[in-house]
Amino acid sequence: MELALVLVVLMVIVLCGALMLGYPVAFTLAGTALAFGLIALAIQAATGTYIGDFDATYLALFPDRIFAIIKNDVLLAVPLFVAMGVMLEKSQVAEDLLQTMGQLFGTLRGGLGISVTLVGALMAASTGIVGATVVTMGLLSLPTMLRSGYAPRLASGSIAAAGTLGQIIPPSIVLVLLGDVMSSAYQQAQRDMGIFSPDTLSVGDLFAGALLPGLGLVALYILYQASVAWLKPASSPALATHAAYDRAFFERLYKALLPPVLLIVAVLGAILGGIATPTEAAAVGAVGAILLGAIRIDPAGSRPPLAALVSLVALLAIANLFDLRIGRADATVADKAAYVVAILYPFGWAPPGPTPNAAVPGTDGGYRLTPPNPGIAHTVSPP
Repeated sequence: MELALVLVVLMVIVLCGALMLGYPVAFTLAGTALAFGLIALAIQAATGTYIGDFDATYLALFPDRIFAIIKNDVLLAVPLFVAMGVMLEKSQVAEDLLQTMGQLFGTLRGGLGISVTLVGALMAASTGIVGATVVTMGLLSLPTMLRSGYAPRLASGSIAAAGTLGQIIPPSIVLVLLGDVMSSAYQQAQRDMGIFSPDTLSVGDLFAGALLPGLGLVALYILYQASVAWLKPASSPALATHAAYDRAFFERLYKALLPPVLLIVAVLGAILGGIATPTEAAAVGAVGAILLGAIRIDPAGSRPPLAALVSLVALLAIANLFDLRIGRADATVADKAAYVVAILYPFGWAPPGPTPNAAVPGTDGGYRLTPPNPGIAHTVSPP
């Protein structure tokens, strides 16, 4: 066996071992590659023979390569989609969806499995990441499904399958990474064919192409769970719940469905409609997730986040209709008016309220401080 092949096999073994030991993925990938690169250089220096095509000058090119990746506008969508998913996870959107969907379909055989699939599809279309969805649904759904008499294999398989929907249903981080790689490869293949004005393959094209297969996969999951519930009723029994489908329940269902649906429309609608690039849409989705999280944390003081959300949509419309690049010599009167509107528009939504930290007489003889968030009151004893 050649020495280069031996080093490759050892590198893969060390990489898998480090990941299983719990080391961070980013440091494990970079550290393992760099360590074995230095080992190859040491062997070359000691023996005077080259190992494959590896050369020490390749290491000097790493900073340039990293800087080129940092400047890539397409890959900026990845951390933005991750931020959106983390905000939705921390704001407990998935928990509310699972509770309301479980109550809606739980009285049917296989209803809990169908609920998990639907929630996984909604979270996949809202976040584009897998880990947060699988962990959340595993912690919340798996104990309930097992207590209800679901077969362990069916329960765990339903959760794992629903979690993988984030890989194919846009906006998917995997599709963003593939779009960056495939765009360059597609253009290079056309140049090799003698086409010197090549067509481009964008991330939006991949999103549009993956949407219907992703929805078809959701339909197949639901069909499988319904078939198992029909053929093997004992493996997926119905919940013995007496919850009433009253007005309060449908209000909870509406409030649970609204945040992910809004993000789906804002992000996917902007990308597929050609209004924004995936990076711009991801930025809008990340800000929208932060605002939705602020609303859920303090529903009583939801006017500022709602106003900021409306302002964000309005500013996106203004940016789409006008060229907001400041300092242009050819700026029209309409563009200059758009500058002013874009700058002043968010301030017009500032809600009236008490002066921050103003001392207001309390009912117990002390003073109550009114902080910027009027939903929290701090009482200070009189001197």
